[in-house]
Amino acid sequence: MSDQAAEWAEAGVRLEVEGELAMVTLCRPERRNAQSPAMWRALAAIGRELPGTVRVVLLRAEGVSFSAGLNRQAFTPEGIPGELSFIEIAKSGDGDAVIAEYQEGFLWWRRPDLVSIAAVQGHAVGAGFQLALSCDLRVVAEDVQFAMKETALGLVPDLTGTKPLVDLVGPARALEICATGRWVHADEAARVGLANLVVPAEELDAAASDLAAALLASPRDAVIETKALLAGAPGRSLDEQRAAERAAQLRRLRDLAGVGE
Repeated sequence: MSDQAAEWAEAGVRLEVEGELAMVTLCRPERRNAQSPAMWRALAAIGRELPGTVRVVLLRAEGVSFSAGLNRQAFTPEGIPGELSFIEIAKSGDGDAVIAEYQEGFLWWRRPDLVSIAAVQGHAVGAGFQLALSCDLRVVAEDVQFAMKETALGLVPDLTGTKPLVDLVGPARALEICATGRWVHADEAARVGLANLVVPAEELDAAASDLAAALLASPRDAVIETKALLAGAPGRSLDEQRAAERAAQLRRLRDLAGVGE
């Protein structure tokens, strides 16, 4: 194991790359994959280090829970050893930069050249919920339980989860989920659009792998163009979207025909 891989593993993350597929695994099952700034830095580094050949990223977690959220030590006055405590962040003149660095581990999953899939089982709480929301797609086990607990702790979700949550379920339902901190189970997750697919827990890995294989079966450039079209659609009028479709299709036709711009 390289020094970098060992450092990531110590932070609770493992990366495996098989051709066009990358698998990122949260590997602290004994701690229910509780998160820390060290884990977020490792996730950010993995995003930077991914080979350019990777097209699909599969995020999964060992153990009974995807992630129980932020390490509870962060909520003590002392905080997590070696990391800034909440009190120190509040008093720091660089608090905005500190939180921005934490967010880096959650940003790259929706890169335009990738499709990311989260395979989620058990609890996905707070930072765990937001990490699942960072991905393009979510395959969940029947025992999944999402919850956004930050507001109940006097905080707000700040790891980039609010935008995808609102995009998926709308502002009213997102407010209710966040402000109450209640549990969202698999049936509701599927109904409101948080989950693309719900499967028995024992079938989660296979279902996520099958979805990854299906995505890899389509031509890369066509997937990239389609993802961009769909991602931009909510901010466009029908006429603007029609024009975007035409431009994208012409790029694909020219590429397939070997015709320059």
